[in-house]
Formats: sequence, structure tokens, C-alpha cells
Amino acid sequence: MTAALEKIIINPSSDATSCVIWLHGLGDSGAGFSPVVPVLNLPKDHQIRFIFPHAPEQAVTINQGAVMRSWYDIKSMDLHNRADLNGVMASEKRLHALIQEQIDSGIPADKIVLAGFSQGGVISLFSGLRYPQKLAGILAMSCYLPNPDALPTDLSSENQKTPILQHHGEQDEVVPISAGKMANSLLIDAGYAAKWTSYTMPHSVIAEQLADISAWIQSVLK
Repeated sequence: MTAALEKIIINPSSDATSCVIWLHGLGDSGAGFSPVVPVLNLPKDHQIRFIFPHAPEQAVTINQGAVMRSWYDIKSMDLHNRADLNGVMASEKRLHALIQEQIDSGIPADKIVLAGFSQGGVISLFSGLRYPQKLAGILAMSCYLPNPDALPTDLSSENQKTPILQHHGEQDEVVPISAGKMANSLLIDAGYAAKWTSYTMPHSVIAEQLADISAWIQSVLK
């Protein structure tokens, strides 16, 4: 049985009616992104719960086997061999279990946004495309698809029209912008509602981007 993810939960001042599950990048933790909530400047009466899970700790090949929080092993810098698919699918199971926790708490799937940065974006995008119930939206920041030349197998028709927002830095030195654009092209060609925006930034998140994310979150959870 897969162990439940440890997580930081930030509840709204009133009862939550929707949820954003936000996954961090390699070597980070949920604490790395949890301070973003007040920066989003959401309306004071918003009813969005934010969840920032911590990836399990594991050895990462690309970092000489060092143990760190990671959603999957990164085997090489080559995009075609970068992501360990077994690890990706293990994290997908954990994320789907986390979604189910929210559904069990009374928040329907179509009021849940999956968001992620870098490795976390890979998991959010991969898992969201395959999730069997309609989601509110998928936010994929500075990331790629595990198989860069193809969409995942076993896609869910339920999320064919789910809004997908892809962000990438034009000076990204970790994940080439071409990898993000390739994923976007595959999604567009397959008829997904994928919107692409690039920013003048490296492998990071900036204030201008967060303002755009805030507006998007409010639009898909209205």
C-alpha cells in the first residue's frame, strides 16, 4: 500500500469549496511554495483550500545518488531518458489518493486544480491527463512530459476539455523551453485546451507570473 503524502494545508477563512494541490520541484518541499498563497492576492472571502505535499525522499541518479525529496528518479539530462516512468506512476498513485481525500472531504473533482513546478509539474500534467474524473484545471510550470515525444497512455476523456495552463522561462537552464513547447504542441494537436505563456526568467517563478496564475485559478474555480 502506498504511504500517504505528508503535506502543508492552508485553509480559507470559511469552509473550503474548492482546492489547489501544488507540487514542488526536485529537492524542495511543500514549504517551498506554501508562502505563495498570500502573494496570490485572492479575494478575502475565497473558499479555496491549498495543499502543498512533500515528495518522498529517494536517491536521485543525476545528483550522484544523493537522497532528497523527489517525485521520481532523474536518470540523465537527456529528456528522452530523464524521467523514471515507474517513479512517475508511483507518484501519480499518491497524487490520485490525495485527490480522493479531498473528494471524500466534500470537494468534487471538478473543483480541484492540480498545479506543479518542474518535477511537480510533470506529475501534475501526467496525472491530470490520466485522471478518470473531470478536474477544474491543470497548471504545469517549467516542465515537460515524461516521454517528450508523446502524450501519456491511458488518457482520460473526462479531461479532454479541462483548462491547462503551461508556463515556462525563456532562460530556463534546467528544463529547456523547447521541452515545454513540445508538450504544448502535442496537447494542442490532440485537441486539449492548453494555453502557453513564457516569461523572461530562468527556472523559477516570478511576480508577474503569479499574478497571471491568480487570475487563472479564480477563473477555473469560479
